[in-house]
Amino acid sequence: MSVALNYVVDGPADGPIVVFSGSLGSDLRMWEPQVAPLVAAGYRLVRYDHRGHGASPVPAGPYRLDELGDDASELIDCFDGRRVSWVGLSLGGMVGMWLARFAPQRLDRLVLLCTSAKLGPPEGWAQRAELVRAKGTEAIADAAVGRWVTPGYAAANPERMTWLRDMIAATPAEGYASCCTAIELMDQLDELAGITAPTLVIGGARDPATPPADHQKPIAERIPGARLEVLSPGAHLVSYEQADRVSELIIDHLRRPGTENR
Repeated sequence: MSVALNYVVDGPADGPIVVFSGSLGSDLRMWEPQVAPLVAAGYRLVRYDHRGHGASPVPAGPYRLDELGDDASELIDCFDGRRVSWVGLSLGGMVGMWLARFAPQRLDRLVLLCTSAKLGPPEGWAQRAELVRAKGTEAIADAAVGRWVTPGYAAANPERMTWLRDMIAATPAEGYASCCTAIELMDQLDELAGITAPTLVIGGARDPATPPADHQKPIAERIPGARLEVLSPGAHLVSYEQADRVSELIIDHLRRPGTENR
């Protein structure tokens, strides 16, 4: 059963709608660097918290990817049947690929950042879920934020690192662990060829969680007409480290002519 997600809206009421979907362990604040540029470009931004994250409900888990996708579909329904473009990073990108497969009529364009269609090994996600349920998200916050940005960015931005770490540590343990299971069980590789939404794939050259060659490149190769951009420096949260460039790439993709990859 889907849940009503917490979300915020910025930008003109008549602007094209762009939904921003975040990573595991984040809340909707992770997209703050993209708000001003997209609003200035005339877009209406919808940022939301996954179930079990931020201010969204925390139903008992574990969760499946189709449940996260159903939540997102219900959110899109709040906008009077208007098609939306989807920008998703990591877990948010996984949800975006699911929507592009099972609800293509809802999507205009797709931007996938630092994500994967199959992110193993499964036992690693099971172990992380077990740890978080036993000790809370505080137990994994330091390691997680260390994957989000490069060491150079971390050294130059200590206050921002504390803010990002606290975001992870504030994520409900049940929500984080249950989303780990959704990732553990996910395998979308064989379905990517059926995605028709024009797709931009963005990776961080130094992303230790989803290295571009192993994860974004296979996505771009399987989705017809998809384009791949790898940014350096950049780790898993490339939307922070390369905020201006990521916003430019998103806007360029949303403005490109054509309605189909094929």
